[in-house]
Amino acid sequence: MSTPHETLVRLILPEGLLEYFELMDVRSPESGQMNIYLEEKNEPPSGYEKSQLESKGFLPETAIQDFPIRGHKVALCIKRRRWEVKGSSRILVGE
Repeated sequence: MSTPHETLVRLILPEGLLEYFELMDVRSPESGQMNIYLEEKNEPPSGYEKSQLESKGFLPETAIQDFPIRGHKVALCIKRRRWEVKGSSRILVGE
């Protein structure tokens, strides 16, 4: 079941984004910009489901400017996962 925050944000965000990312927080600092914080779900990248992958934390957060809402700037603050193939030093980033 969705929280009221998630239901509202789902209407604002690009379609399908919450299939791959979890809503972590929504903040509207005094600067007048709304920041929507998203983290990539802990699901292996497509094509690697059968491989032995291990999540190794996150890449640095990326802020993407989105369309303004009621005159306020909007930033999508996105954290992508780093994946390591077990038994090797190969690092993958979800697609």
